Amino acid sequence: MSLKKDYLERAFSIMSEKSSLYQSSSFWEEACRKISNNVNNNGLENFRSEISNLHFFVPTYGFPGNSFSKEDIKKTLSLFHEDASKKNYLSLEKYLNGEILATSDYKIFKSSNDRNDKLDLLDFSESSFGNPIEQFSIEDNNYSRSSLNYLLGLSFLKSILPDFVPKTVLEIGGGFGTLGEILHQVPKHDIKYIDIDLPPIFLIASEYIRNACSLRENDYKLSELNDDIETINIDELPRFSFLPSWEIERLNGKIDLFVNFISFQEMEPDIVKNYLEIVSSLNTEVILLRNMKEGKQKASKDRVGVISPVTGSDYADFLPDFDQIGSNILPFGYTTVDNFNSELLVFKRK
Repeated sequence: MSLKKDYLERAFSIMSEKSSLYQSSSFWEEACRKISNNVNNNGLENFRSEISNLHFFVPTYGFPGNSFSKEDIKKTLSLFHEDASKKNYLSLEKYLNGEILATSDYKIFKSSNDRNDKLDLLDFSESSFGNPIEQFSIEDNNYSRSSLNYLLGLSFLKSILPDFVPKTVLEIGGGFGTLGEILHQVPKHDIKYIDIDLPPIFLIASEYIRNACSLRENDYKLSELNDDIETINIDELPRFSFLPSWEIERLNGKIDLFVNFISFQEMEPDIVKNYLEIVSSLNTEVILLRNMKEGKQKASKDRVGVISPVTGSDYADFLPDFDQIGSNILPFGYTTVDNFNSELLVFKRK
């Protein structure tokens, strides 16, 4: 525990001396410290049920992702007696706990894949490491909102580029590591995965994938936080690597697929632009994004948010060397009840 605490304190200290382009944005600054304190105090055994994590990087269909509090859910269910109004009670319970929405996403995922899929996505089943507050068993496999988000995104990508199988995948803002877990379960291809994130998130992702995928020591790399290392050669990395935000500048080599799901919308435009310039310089072939088309809400004294939202139309400006070859909100993305759109975008190098 003390080694983990020392490691994170060192990571925060180094980050504070780096360019603002690699520091926590206003959306994440306080959250990163809260999450880090949770890791230090409570370990990772229950990180997928910690309330602060659920609000920031462990997405849910039910509480708190559906904006109903636990008290609201309890009161609403109390309107129907479980025995006298069993069907009404169960229907409402399955909606409020997210099961109906999860099953709907699963149906889209399943119907858009088949057994000839080169990535064998239908065989995926998610680990329960971290004691998830919300995980659904559907047709004998386990899924959360995080895994279904990625599976839908990959399904959309394959609908546009059915023969594309990346050898090396780079992700910025990979949450607790779900994409890496999915790629680990692709049996026919040893796909290399590199996760770039803020402290403590990249450390959490490394621990999640190490445990969820039963990785050996030589299967993964956690940053040494060594500023004397000038170059990180992608070809020399193991199958899984977890690096802090500023080390993206040291990457050297080629990336086949770059992925960002949701976290760009939580950053300022200059940060996103800088990351995508570096991604482009790595001779990236394909880019898969999922972010809010209208942009994240602006910060106020009463609400966490961004200073200047990044909208869907900004990405074409940030990626002059790429053509946008696909966009989708439904069925692979999501429209909120108040008409905000979580949009998937695919870009291919010109």
